[in-house]
Amino acid sequence: MIFRCQAGFELLLEKELRVHGIVAVERGEGWLRARTEAGGAEGAGAGPGGATKGTLPELCFAHAVLLDPVEIAGESVNALAGAIAEKFFESARTERFEGAWPLIFEAASGLDGLGRRMSGVEKAFDELLKKKMGRVAKLASPEKPRGIARVRGLFVFFADFKRVFVARECVFGGQRRMADDEMAPSRSYLKVEEAYVLLGREPDVEETVADLGAAPGGWSYSAAKRRAHVVAVDNGPLKGGALGHALIEHRTEDAFRFEPGQGQRFDWLFCDLVEEPHHVMRNLIEPWILRGWCRRFVVILKFGRVDAIALLQEITAPGSVLATHTTNLRIRHLYHDREEFTIVGEVKA
Repeated sequence: MIFRCQAGFELLLEKELRVHGIVAVERGEGWLRARTEAGGAEGAGAGPGGATKGTLPELCFAHAVLLDPVEIAGESVNALAGAIAEKFFESARTERFEGAWPLIFEAASGLDGLGRRMSGVEKAFDELLKKKMGRVAKLASPEKPRGIARVRGLFVFFADFKRVFVARECVFGGQRRMADDEMAPSRSYLKVEEAYVLLGREPDVEETVADLGAAPGGWSYSAAKRRAHVVAVDNGPLKGGALGHALIEHRTEDAFRFEPGQGQRFDWLFCDLVEEPHHVMRNLIEPWILRGWCRRFVVILKFGRVDAIALLQEITAPGSVLATHTTNLRIRHLYHDREEFTIVGEVKA
């Protein structure tokens, strides 16, 4: 399998995979090639336990996984395009293409000129596809699926100039690049927008949001632009589109001391604090979940000074608050995350 991740986080992905019995045999910038120590891990859908035959564990740092990739080598653009086309035609011979299907070419980071090489091969492949399977070529789409998905199509990954991996199936972890908003007061706006994709829903009209550690207000602005009512809790000032917004109530309080009113339950808990992650979990997130103060949550934990994989194991261990009191739990290192990961989920009734 080929595991894709954000460049610079390959060692964390490698360590996370090893927890599940998946061993990296090759590493490049933004990717790993791996095998399993026992049984294989060829599909998707397993929970936080180890990999088993036909399943993938729930992974934080993997953005995408190419399943059963075939390695192809070639000296020239045309040689690579021809070999990719041959593999596709052979595997698609008995398939029926009734709607749009993903045709995605991507390249490893850090190699100057590799993107141009990939573009040349992609163009040559498109010509071969149009000649051989014109109707199928018209249905091809370069778009990735929105959210978590296992999809069939054609996925071509360039490890270097002469070597590519070709797969017909890929598992996507839900991460994706989001569009910015000039009114958003901070870059963190992009993180919560991406988190909605991961959870599969977003704040709605008239819903309520508690944004703890809100300043300068990127997350509050994101919810308010969807016409949700926001209580933004932070001693710092709000800025940009969050400042003076009619649907945002700014309370200059300590996020760790803020509590809902008697009988109040927020539809959403937002939390992106620059604090030690264990402190955030034990003294803020877990109490909110255990007391039923929110229905769903988007939380970021900063792992820059702690063991990120140990932290993941701790907060998802059997008997933990997240494991026992939440549903639809997803933990991902998002496209817009740095030394942090994002947790989304819903609180059990």
